[in-house]
Amino acid sequence: MSTKKVNFRLPEELITHADVASEVTHKNRTELLIEALREYIADIESDEDFRESVVELYLTDEIDFETLELIIGRQDAKAVQSSKRLLDRSDELADTLGEQ
Repeated sequence: MSTKKVNFRLPEELITHADVASEVTHKNRTELLIEALREYIADIESDEDFRESVVELYLTDEIDFETLELIIGRQDAKAVQSSKRLLDRSDELADTLGEQ
């Protein structure tokens, strides 16, 4: 898995807690943050409202198919992709009929 360096600010209190957790678990800050972020994302991705919001982002072309697939899984993403194609075609048909 490739990595990307990011910079962000954290409250000092959170850094203190992370440093203590690092000592206790024998992990560095990066490892702790990666683990915590993975757990948070796994938790939120199981939430139906979150998944619906991700689908909406795809339907409005704010994220691409690969991102949708990564978040909701291949099978569900393929179903959404098929639905989007049908919706796009029906919009095109409605526009064509409206012009006549």
